[in-house]
Amino acid sequence: MTLIDTHCHLDAAEFDTDRDTVAAQAWSAGVKTIVVPAVQYTNFSAVLAVCQRYPGCVPALGLHPMYIHAHLPEHLILLRAAIERQRPVAIGEIGLDFFVPDLDAATQEYFFTEQLKIARDFDLPVLLHSRRANDQVLKQLRRFGIRRGIAHAFSGSRQQAEAFIRQGFKLGFGGAMTYTRASNLRRLAAELPPEALVLETDAPDMAPAWLHSKRNGPEQLPRIAAVLAELRGITPDMVMHITSNNACAALSLQLETISQHGST
Repeated sequence: MTLIDTHCHLDAAEFDTDRDTVAAQAWSAGVKTIVVPAVQYTNFSAVLAVCQRYPGCVPALGLHPMYIHAHLPEHLILLRAAIERQRPVAIGEIGLDFFVPDLDAATQEYFFTEQLKIARDFDLPVLLHSRRANDQVLKQLRRFGIRRGIAHAFSGSRQQAEAFIRQGFKLGFGGAMTYTRASNLRRLAAELPPEALVLETDAPDMAPAWLHSKRNGPEQLPRIAAVLAELRGITPDMVMHITSNNACAALSLQLETISQHGST
């Protein structure tokens, strides 16, 4: 069994000088599948290029709520066309962000709900961005009958976690869980049902404690998995097995195939 990074922006400019090295290090560390989500229409091509270049990388395509200044209604049409051509593993990264100021809520909701319709039409899971918006995101998931995907970088309450799980979603845990001060998040990681958990790095962001304020990378996933194993009182191999199976279920991945071949 190998590790799956369910959320890594390997196409980001932070990796432009050493992306080959980063990908090779991740592979050597046992991270044999990396989900690379888009954030706006203009980086669809970069995401797809990364996934074609590196074995095990698979794309998700979507319009991120923090980039609403760049989104146009016609990008939704282009997203549909790209999905038909490329068959990504998910729609993402999409959602709502009520933490960052000056992101118009109505515009965010428009692009989010339109993309949920696309996910429903193509029967694809979604990769969710949700900051200070879990209840609003859950409301829309129920409204459109979306019952598969990952709540990326989950940071809500126990009640909200259980609501996502009832909706059919997995919860993404990564670098934030490695900080001892994150007591609520660590408690959730330790106590939630094992079938609800997946691992992620959100690289180059969301650096773990040992890389505080530095660039994160997918090669850090084994150490993040070890933290989860310690919190739950199980072995890292068990964490690897559980979270990889959960990721495959959430995103309809075939681990033995994806770990050997890049996306086409």
